[in-house]
Amino acid sequence: MKTLSKIFLASLFFAASQMTTTKGLAQCDTIAMLCAKHITGDFISDGQQYRALLLGEETSEFHATFFGGSTYRIASCSGLSDGNLVFRLFDEKRNLLFSNSDFKNSPYWDFEVKSTINCIIEAQLDPALLNSGCAVLLVGFKQ
Repeated sequence: MKTLSKIFLASLFFAASQMTTTKGLAQCDTIAMLCAKHITGDFISDGQQYRALLLGEETSEFHATFFGGSTYRIASCSGLSDGNLVFRLFDEKRNLLFSNSDFKNSPYWDFEVKSTINCIIEAQLDPALLNSGCAVLLVGFKQ
């Protein structure tokens, strides 16, 4: 009987953890769809979704290569409204190239790259607006 109880409790724990994971993934899917509205017009998605579940003041780091002679758009979202996510773009030596916090947490930024560069993109929730959530970054390029 003890073995049966242990199996039941383990199954219950596994089911509960799967529901939490599924809910988190569904939240990120919804945010990614909302964020895609910023990859519009002449921009085409690079096909990737950079995602992270952030708590408090955690920072997530993503790596991307931007090719010379192209124009890009980085879109950032967390939650159901714009302006909740702070993102910063650095070169490989961690020189700051851009921060949307200088522009009221703008949900996207367009930039032209003259020569190919590897970059680091950091994402962090604005602590005044959210204390946890799914962060989504999308990258698009002009045709």
